Parts: sequence; C-alpha cells; structure tokens
Amino acid sequence: MNNGGITRTIKYEGELDHMFADKIASVPGNERLYNCIQCGTCSGTCPLSIYMDYTPRRIIAMTRAGFRDEVLRSFTIWLCASCYSCTAECPKEIRITDIMYALKRCAIQEGVHRRRFPIPILAREFFRLVFRQGRNSEGRLLLRLYLKSNPFLMLKNAILGLRLFGKGRISMRRESIENRQQLKVLLDAVNESDFRESFTAGRQT
Repeated sequence: MNNGGITRTIKYEGELDHMFADKIASVPGNERLYNCIQCGTCSGTCPLSIYMDYTPRRIIAMTRAGFRDEVLRSFTIWLCASCYSCTAECPKEIRITDIMYALKRCAIQEGVHRRRFPIPILAREFFRLVFRQGRNSEGRLLLRLYLKSNPFLMLKNAILGLRLFGKGRISMRRESIENRQQLKVLLDAVNESDFRESFTAGRQT
C-alpha cells in the first residue's frame, strides 16, 4: 500500500504464526514474555535502539503477535549488545536479553538471517569451534568469519592482522581441551536438541 509516499505492508491474520510466541516463551527464562505491558522502558534504556529497525518494545510486541518472519529477519536481534540494561530496568522482570538470544538461535536454526551478515556467521562459527575443540581459536574464527562474510575486508585488514599476529595477540594454532568427549556429554545434557539443530544449520550454510 502506498499513500502519499509512505509504503506500508499489510499482513493478514492467516499469515501470522500464532505458535511463534509460545515457542520463544517455552525457552527456560523466557516465561514472562506474555507479562510485557509495552511501557517502552526496554527501548528507552537500550543504548543501541537508535540503530535498530525495530525497538526492543516492538520486537516483543511483534513476537507475541506472531510476526515471525519480520522478527527473525530484523537487524534488531543481532544488534543487541547483551548489556542487560533492558532486563535490569524492566518493571515486569522480563529477561528481554535472553529472549533476544532465543530469537537469534531460532534465526540461525531456520537460516533466515541475511546472507553474509557477519554477526550470525560469527555466532555459528564460534559455536562450531567450541563444540568440536572445547575452546575458541581466535585466528581461525576470524579467518572463517571473513571468508564467509566479506573476503575483501580480510585483505583490507591484512596489515593489522599481521601486526597482531607478530605480537602474539592472535594465533592460528588450534586450541583444544584434553577430553572433548566430556564436553560433548555436558552440552548434550544441557539442551541436546538446540545444540544439534544449531550445529546442523551451521554445516548446511
């Protein structure tokens, strides 16, 4: 719809995902999702809300209303800095930051984030390294991030990378723990389905 230069998209009731909010609220810690009173405190305290396409308050409202695609494809969930300001100030004690984490994980699992967008790639590759080795290897993580998001940016930052490498600040050495099988058992015990789904999604993209 275009009226006076303003473009609006109409969403019909049948296009909404009415189970989406229940899925997010079912994640431990997110049970208070439905307690939101839309006061806007989260948006007012968020230091990055001015850069977001939807404020945290709107993300909560859209999640509850079933705007699944719009929420998972938004920049907001990836711009969240995990500072917990919104969570600390929420009058209904909603763990908004944890809800953002759940939305990120859902976006990665379903592969709906924008192609070559660096933040979900970084999250997925970090998880993959820790899942396999038990530790993060910063040099390898950066290399994978650049290759899967913007290889030209790697060339642009090559001099800086060499300086850091020369000073021992980053390394291409593979970091690992002694007993990786024990870590695998722990991760499976925490949440087998979520970890496996995230890892599978990471291998397919």
